[in-house]
Amino acid sequence: MAESEGVSFSGRTAWARTLQTPLREFLQTEAGGAAVLLAGAVAALVWINVDSGSYESLWHTTLSIRLGGGEVSHDLRNWVNRGLMTFFFFVIGLEARREFDMGELRERRRAALPLVAALGAMVTPVAIYLLFNAGRSSAHGWGTAMSTDTAFALGMLALLSARAPARLRTFILTLSVVDDLVALVVIATVYTAHVDVTALLAALGFFGAILVARAAGTRRGIVYAALGVATWVALDRSGVDPVVVGLAMGLLTYAYPAGRSELETASERFRLFREQPTPELASAARESVEAAISPNELLAHRYHPWTSYVIVPLFALANAGIVINGSFLAHAFTSPITLGILVGYVVGKPLGLFGGTSLVSVVSGGRVQPPVGWLARVGGGTIAGIGVTVSLLIGSLAFHGAQLQEAKLGVLSAAVLASALTWLVFHASDLLPADARRRALLGPSQRLVDLAVAVDPERDHLRGPLGAPITLVEYGDFECPYCGQAEGVVRELLGDFNDLDYVWRHLPLNDVHPHAQLAAEAAEAAAAQGAFWEMHDLLMDNQDALGPRDLFGYASQLGLDAERFREELRGHAHATRVASDIEGADFSNVSGTPTFFINGRRHLGAYDVATLTRAVQAARERAELERTRALAG
Repeated sequence: MAESEGVSFSGRTAWARTLQTPLREFLQTEAGGAAVLLAGAVAALVWINVDSGSYESLWHTTLSIRLGGGEVSHDLRNWVNRGLMTFFFFVIGLEARREFDMGELRERRRAALPLVAALGAMVTPVAIYLLFNAGRSSAHGWGTAMSTDTAFALGMLALLSARAPARLRTFILTLSVVDDLVALVVIATVYTAHVDVTALLAALGFFGAILVARAAGTRRGIVYAALGVATWVALDRSGVDPVVVGLAMGLLTYAYPAGRSELETASERFRLFREQPTPELASAARESVEAAISPNELLAHRYHPWTSYVIVPLFALANAGIVINGSFLAHAFTSPITLGILVGYVVGKPLGLFGGTSLVSVVSGGRVQPPVGWLARVGGGTIAGIGVTVSLLIGSLAFHGAQLQEAKLGVLSAAVLASALTWLVFHASDLLPADARRRALLGPSQRLVDLAVAVDPERDHLRGPLGAPITLVEYGDFECPYCGQAEGVVRELLGDFNDLDYVWRHLPLNDVHPHAQLAAEAAEAAAAQGAFWEMHDLLMDNQDALGPRDLFGYASQLGLDAERFREELRGHAHATRVASDIEGADFSNVSGTPTFFINGRRHLGAYDVATLTRAVQAARERAELERTRALAG
């Protein structure tokens, strides 16, 4: 929904402004999150090597919580690993659910690709680890070589290479859905030594109550928080690592786009509050605003910054400390634990990911294709060799003493080497000819199409060369201040790209913009006289003057048949045409303005010149690749 002029311009589509899921947060702030995580790991290494006594003393400090006759007691490291990390997996669960409800996995046949690729990228490193540790007690620690640290991997990818296609970042995050699910199953089963059946049954009972509350449509966070804490305590008592509670609750949390009817209700209740600011109306307005946004989006927006910038770096600080000296390094780099983890991640991850995606493509007869090219898949595999967070968590469960230090060294060394290899892979793309580089990075697959109503040159209003390979569609509102801000960006793009079609479609937000509907009908009345774009430009340049008298004045200024224009406007002759655009917006789950689509794909990022230019250039490269392939075929 567009806001009033008093709200500062954010430079993001309405979709991106209201849908702050971990995916978009990772793609926008991943470099910062990775930097904080890296700082936590470095701080741990420096601290333990300067004063190992204080480091270990702090993290072994016991913290107990007593309530009546019950008590939960852990040292600080365990409170971080078992307590705070529950929120990390909760955010991962939210993103996993969003992918199935609204993301790349909403088309279920596409789920086979990340499923097989993720399993390949987990099984292959485990097999390599077991080869190094066959017949040894250390073979039990195979889970340490399994999981990718998605946030750290995405952050390092952003820091290391601007050449990596944006779709690779999305693909890696999609893989993490399977990766983290499998990792938590392994934690809950393989690395659970003793199980208290009574406590486990109690945990299942509390979780059943969560399912009942969800089925009843309860949206009160306090209910889920209380049941979630009870489930966590019961699992902790049972011996099963309680972090699984976070992922399970995240997976249960629906994700859906804000509906226009809900947004209109929220707007109406806020209007009532504005007219009569009472506590009752304030509460009603707040509830209607929250009801318009899915719980998934609200919770992800609330918790993702905490997990990225506080919890995960704190986990690194608590777990990445290793006392480093010459004798330790000499011994560790000959240890099967260190070598198994290092080779498993650096060699096994790219082999497993590349092999898994290739297998799905072959078995499906080419119907399911990887979302990126072969070189990007290799780079995705190398960056997946960063396994800090979950690997250290499993390592702390599987090993103790010197073996744990060796495992930590393997994990951290693999992260460093994986980063270096990723940099080399993407910089090697510069050695390829332009067409070969596009194929190597972008690949053959088609993205999902989000635009429900295809562009029709006979009906839509187009600006630019007919049949251009790039089509930018905007659902807009002539009274929306964000659309006014975006208009300058669109005009600059049209000036910079001679192969870009621009399409305007109407989405008047009548509940907040009283003149938007009539302005849209005025643009259609002008279109009936062959002057749509002239009227469009006048309306966008005069957003604060869209009353009936203003519209009649613009018609006269453009030399239109004033009487015909006036009659059509008064009789709402073009209301049906505007309504058809609104219906198309509903089919495409568009609820706010401006919302952009580039070649049928919703643009979720900012809409400043630089961001939209990159998105258009990526669409152009894809179009050129498809044209080259068509000519070759």
